[in-house]
Amino acid sequence: MTLYKQIYHSPLGDLSLAADEQGLIGVWFVGQKYFEQGISGQAFLEAANPVLSQASQWLDAYFAGEKSKQDKPVLSPQGTPFQKQVWQVLREIPSGQTLTYGDIAEKINCRSAQAVGGAVSRNPLSIIVPCHRVLGSNGQLRGYAGGIDKKIWLLQHEGVKLDKQPFLSLR
Repeated sequence: MTLYKQIYHSPLGDLSLAADEQGLIGVWFVGQKYFEQGISGQAFLEAANPVLSQASQWLDAYFAGEKSKQDKPVLSPQGTPFQKQVWQVLREIPSGQTLTYGDIAEKINCRSAQAVGGAVSRNPLSIIVPCHRVLGSNGQLRGYAGGIDKKIWLLQHEGVKLDKQPFLSLR
């Protein structure tokens, strides 16, 4: 299987996009926690393919503040069944809205919001699978693999009102 990779220049910094012929494997902020986890060390072609082109067009529309008329690219994240279950819930959070880790745990009948947090933090598809829309139990801003400043920017870009002084977790 051939893997493709390209850099996307976003207003928040460069993103590494990775795909195979079937779908998008990852979208990571360059240098973020868990950068290219699960695929680092594999050989890539530094070239576009239809999946990466579609992802770039979707990101262009997103950062321009346009409601994308175009579908998100087909997604092929690599993870455990539990992680994929959590990531599916993330995909269902509408733009401009948020859920808590506890909300997600309840939705998938998981007793541990911390386990959900671990899966959220390893989401390989930043922005496209909107892990930035997940907040702590009282609406606090918790960590974000790309950096809390990016999480705040993304939420404000989507119209989320961050009324409270953000509580920054050191986890």
